[in-house]
Amino acid sequence: MATFTYLEAVRQALWDEMENDERVFMLGQDIGTYGGAFRVTAGFLDRFGPGRIVDTPISESAMVGCAIGAAMMGMRPVVEMQFIDFISCAFNQIVNFAAPNHYRWGQQVPLVVRGPAGGNVHGSVYHSQNPESYFHHTPGLKIVAPGTVADAYGLLKAAIRDPNPVLYFEHKYLYRRLKDELPATGTSEGLVPLGKARLARAGRDLSVITWGAMLHVALEAAGRLEAEGIDLEVLDLRTLKPLDQEAILATVRKTSRVIVLSEEQVTGSVAGEVAARISQDAFAWLDGPVHRLCCPDTPVPYSPTLEEAYLPNVDKLVAKVRELSAY
Repeated sequence: MATFTYLEAVRQALWDEMENDERVFMLGQDIGTYGGAFRVTAGFLDRFGPGRIVDTPISESAMVGCAIGAAMMGMRPVVEMQFIDFISCAFNQIVNFAAPNHYRWGQQVPLVVRGPAGGNVHGSVYHSQNPESYFHHTPGLKIVAPGTVADAYGLLKAAIRDPNPVLYFEHKYLYRRLKDELPATGTSEGLVPLGKARLARAGRDLSVITWGAMLHVALEAAGRLEAEGIDLEVLDLRTLKPLDQEAILATVRKTSRVIVLSEEQVTGSVAGEVAARISQDAFAWLDGPVHRLCCPDTPVPYSPTLEEAYLPNVDKLVAKVRELSAY
């Protein structure tokens, strides 16, 4: 088995799907000759040519608009946002056109919009956002946020094969920090189904529900708390839309105490939606309030010291677990 970084897993998934299906092509800024801002597509232009690796102007709305048209004509475009923050420039195309097309007249839009999200890299407000909650309200979209190497590979393959639009948020902090083995790669290997959460760690005392880079915060906190006799269960949602309601309720029934851990600003967050579902559908199993550990309602700071204070981390999660365990 070969070892891949998180970034290499994304790259390998794109490569495999382009080899597998000639309808798959990519659009984005500097993805061709330069190979992408994070070098995800280095070498793709030489292999697949300018007809399938399309360098675009700096216009996210144009990129997504072209991709929607291509998808409606039977292609399977993958749009790279150089930083996911700028997906907001294509908000109208995604929300008002790509997402509802299947509902409007049965027209599928097999489109993937992917790019680097998240903070902890000192990128400040324009290069550190987690925009999942902006789109979580929109019917017709799927939203994916992998937190492992295997999921970065398998979920992207599944997203490209999905018949309707998928937003795929890669956490840039994990790109070169996370390494693991992929048991198999290739055209028919390693698929991870959309809409299915993964139990990352079984436990008995308290559940942490999370996704993306926060998965590793939860797992590190679980290791620290084990020495105190607190056994955390960690559920990795992987797909944020649709949410795996069955997995969420199952972990609540098991432990009766829940923290939803997320790198979003707290107000209007996906974490809030998860907490609301638990309160509505699993209230009888709860032995304490559902807690959210998210970011404050401010822009992402540039200063490393301020960003550290802004983001959820292991110390904050450990303190929150102790508080809820003692409730």
